[in-house]
Amino acid sequence: MIDSTLAEISRALENRDISSVEITKAYLDRIAQENADLNAFITVTEDLAMAQAEAADKKRSEGSAGAFTGIPIAHKDLFCTNGIRTSCGSKMLDNFIAPYNATVVERFNNAGAVTLGKTNMDEFAMGSSNETSFYGPVKNPWDRSLVPGGSSGGSAAAVAARLCAGATATDTGGSIRQPASFSGITGIKPTYGRVSRWGMVAFASSLDQAGTMTQSAEDAALMLNVMAGMDEKDSTCSTIDTEDYTASLDKPLEGLRIGLPVEHFSEGLSADMEECIRDAVGEYEKLGATVKDIQLPNSHLSVSAYYVIAPAEASANLSRYDGVRYGYRCDNPVDLEDMYKRTRSEGFGTEVKRRIMVGTYALSAGYYDAYYRKAQKIRRLIKNDFQSAFEEVDVIMGPTSPHTAFAIGSQNDDPVTMYLEDIYTIAVNLAGLPGISIPAGFINNLPVGLQIVGKDFAEAQLLNVAHKFQQATDWHKKAPQD
Repeated sequence: MIDSTLAEISRALENRDISSVEITKAYLDRIAQENADLNAFITVTEDLAMAQAEAADKKRSEGSAGAFTGIPIAHKDLFCTNGIRTSCGSKMLDNFIAPYNATVVERFNNAGAVTLGKTNMDEFAMGSSNETSFYGPVKNPWDRSLVPGGSSGGSAAAVAARLCAGATATDTGGSIRQPASFSGITGIKPTYGRVSRWGMVAFASSLDQAGTMTQSAEDAALMLNVMAGMDEKDSTCSTIDTEDYTASLDKPLEGLRIGLPVEHFSEGLSADMEECIRDAVGEYEKLGATVKDIQLPNSHLSVSAYYVIAPAEASANLSRYDGVRYGYRCDNPVDLEDMYKRTRSEGFGTEVKRRIMVGTYALSAGYYDAYYRKAQKIRRLIKNDFQSAFEEVDVIMGPTSPHTAFAIGSQNDDPVTMYLEDIYTIAVNLAGLPGISIPAGFINNLPVGLQIVGKDFAEAQLLNVAHKFQQATDWHKKAPQD
């Protein structure tokens, strides 16, 4: 049963073919068997999961269950969970027990979901490989010598290895879509503001967005139905009404206009990857879509702009971790200044400290206009490029990543190369647009992801476009062998 999609599990629960206790126990057994090697979970909440599963089965027996009642999922370890460690993959928060639930967690609890645990991640979501975690790297289930992508690598690996039916995740510059591509699953980053950020530990507040990791687009639609919507606790949350994201999944694609950015099919993209992506686009043509080349002329500036804006916001957000209120505190400080310095030096990892220093520099007197303000102007140009493109096309497609998953440790000495891992995804965050990565083939037995980008708040259309592809192909049904 653990090989079933989330939607299939939901139907099986509804039909009483299986109980929540049974499927939850199957996933917990699978986690116990595989997690020591995969390292996908930081915390496993076995007692909570079984209690929630029993409550879900009782609801079903009473006839008061919903579509999500009793479905076992996992949460990325930056969503606050009441009474459970919320570490953000950092030594700084290794001892932090959240006193409340994030809005996303609360909505899943209210929907009757079962929480299996908290998934591993790059420290404070800073990374593209899930190697910066204080708890060690996550391994890719397709080849355990490779990274699963980051920062949501734990969620991606957990779904790919069938350790859970679905998982929450976050995307600041590609941290849902890139690991979805590397791990052979479906990952959606909604429009900025579509899902509440309240209780989600911040990295870069104008870029962070919660989303989902699932086997299929149908599963993603089910999860987004629970997550999306206005939250008065989050001032950046959109007031635009949500919709039933499962309602239009089967809408035909005749007349769909697809744009292929010429910038994404140029130097840096391997020939094998380009062939795979173009074959996937060809499937859409068979489904009635039309394809044309488009231009995103400022996309080459996205990585440079992002690595000014994101570290600047991180510098501000992470200033709260000082050893005074919660989290790690150094031993035996001689005075307040010593406590601040040593706590932050010992509590943060190398990549986090690097980004804090870059961000603080960019915001400092004399450099703000030269770097941060200029990066924000480039951000506006990138948004304008997408708006112009969407006057001609309905969705934009291309590779999620320039290549398949790479070896653990192979890029640790070259942060610039690591930053370029998100070259096709970052612009979508800067523009605040929704994007999804779906399995689209294999190169040397490793998954390839197709990225689809939509207009603001066009999640339903993206899920429809992804779902119709998955009805015509079986790439999303492939699973790694143990």
